[in-house]
Amino acid sequence: MSLLSPTSLGHNKFKYSEVRKLKKLSDLRGVGTATAERLEESGFSTLESIATSTPPELAGAVEIGEGKAAKMIRQAQENVEGMGYELGTEVLERRKEVDYISTGSERLDEMLNGGVETQGITEFYGEFRTGKTQLSHQLSVNAQLLKGKENPPHVVYIDTEHTFRPERIEKMAKAVDMDSEEMLERIHVARGSTTDHQMLLVEKVPEINEENEVKLLIVDGLMSNFRTEYVGRGALAERQQKLGKHLSDLHDLAERYNLAVVVTNHVQSDPNSFFGDPTKPIGGHVLGHAATVRVYLKKGKQNKRKARLIDHPQLPPDNIEFKITEDGVRD
Repeated sequence: MSLLSPTSLGHNKFKYSEVRKLKKLSDLRGVGTATAERLEESGFSTLESIATSTPPELAGAVEIGEGKAAKMIRQAQENVEGMGYELGTEVLERRKEVDYISTGSERLDEMLNGGVETQGITEFYGEFRTGKTQLSHQLSVNAQLLKGKENPPHVVYIDTEHTFRPERIEKMAKAVDMDSEEMLERIHVARGSTTDHQMLLVEKVPEINEENEVKLLIVDGLMSNFRTEYVGRGALAERQQKLGKHLSDLHDLAERYNLAVVVTNHVQSDPNSFFGDPTKPIGGHVLGHAATVRVYLKKGKQNKRKARLIDHPQLPPDNIEFKITEDGVRD
């Protein structure tokens, strides 16, 4: 008789629904109070954060072997919702909840299939003065025009380059006949001074969302701290691994809370490019594959800007022009 036959199992026949789901760090096998405290101090405060980490990363944080770390990660993954299979119909139902935040330009909205969408990461990249921060400010205003569950949605703005200007929000708010002070009250601004601080600020977004529905998370200058701290080819692998974790956290927030993540990025010249535009966004393939939508911004004549849709899961490449005016982003 097979050891796994129904007869041998008798009344103790295994049922998946009867398995006790783990809820906190100390529920993991081999994790005592001291280890749980070290995990939280290192930024691994939830099962989700452990489930999306790597064995070397987790092992280094709490000074355990990579084998034990791998088992801990596997346990967490088995107890976190959304890390297994789901039906295509379930994905379709979730996609029906996607919201679109207007950029202020009808042409740009049309190119983006209705605006910047929730449940994904949209990257705007380009040289300085191409409109990246202007778009970030405009989206911070327009996100609050969406219908929230109870009150107008809130915005989280992580500023790594000290470019957030409340005065600009005031002008943009008045241009759409909204109370500027109330709008500023719904924007949570933080200065991301290091990569660790930047990642910590992202981890605190769920706390803000518990009290106020967050519909937009902006990281203005995604790669600035990474470029400063990781210099040279020797540090590239470590930088990209850390960037990958950061982007994974951003994706998780976008999908879990149905919010839009917008990141701005700089460009660099590609010396190996002999044809076409030699500029490319920094961040390499890690960022290239992580961004749901990528838009390349260029300067035009006077106050005009050019936007080129580089990558979109549903749309072909496209080009449009928009303006940066006193009132904000317009056609």
